[in-house]
Amino acid sequence: MDTVTQEQAVEGEPLAQNERARFFTAADFDGLDCLEATFRTHRYALHTHETYVVGGIFAGCETWFARGAQHYGGPGDLTLVNPEDVHDGAPHGGGYRYRMTYPSVALMRRLASEIAGRPVTETPFFPEPVVHDPDTLALFAAAFAAMTDGGDPMAAEELLLRAYGRCLVRHAALQPETPPGSDRIARVTRLMRDRHADDLSLDDLAAEAGVSRHHLIRAFRREMQMTPHAYLLSLRVQAARRRLQAGETLAEVAAATGFCDQAHLTHAFKARLGVAPGAYRSGLRL
Repeated sequence: MDTVTQEQAVEGEPLAQNERARFFTAADFDGLDCLEATFRTHRYALHTHETYVVGGIFAGCETWFARGAQHYGGPGDLTLVNPEDVHDGAPHGGGYRYRMTYPSVALMRRLASEIAGRPVTETPFFPEPVVHDPDTLALFAAAFAAMTDGGDPMAAEELLLRAYGRCLVRHAALQPETPPGSDRIARVTRLMRDRHADDLSLDDLAAEAGVSRHHLIRAFRREMQMTPHAYLLSLRVQAARRRLQAGETLAEVAAATGFCDQAHLTHAFKARLGVAPGAYRSGLRL
């Protein structure tokens, strides 16, 4: 299993003393992204993922904002972030150590179908961002050990499947319907996803929603828990992640995803994913 060095992990924006972050992909899970890190001062900016974020806290305490509330996770706690959930992350107290995976919607639907014994077309939804489940967290720990210590690939696959299966059975529901009145913001987010690399203005977004710029910002923050600009940056980071997975260079990625330059890409990427884009690319199995 390819891993990144400590020097690569801190590329662009050095981590504080006693901090570390290691990113790698699990080839047997169609390139599943995995991250294990110890953070004492590093703070994530508000962002979203196209994937789930599923893992847990093994030491210390992490705090993060999600779905309108502040949450805290300590040893034995699972963190369950749904796709497109706006969230951040920061150390609480002396810091924390965690292991995270980023399974796709397709993977979780497939597993839900296998568990239910029928096709599941809805998006599995985790209503609680943090739950205490040390048994399932132990499966994640064993899976990470199998993936990173040169163990049996089948053993790692089995452990991850068991962990995800427990998360779905114990903690998931079906994706709730879109709240009434959110159709205008849905149109705006769709426009931003389709044209994230373009030089979009607030006038463009407000016109799509059919409201003033001021009203758009207020409604967007109420609905998405972040500003339109912050959401656009998150979309660009997601796009950069896909292009890095495809083997493009950092300069190519920055130019193709709407960032001013490579430094801007590095800053935004590190603030949302915990590792710099160069370290992320080094950890991929290209």
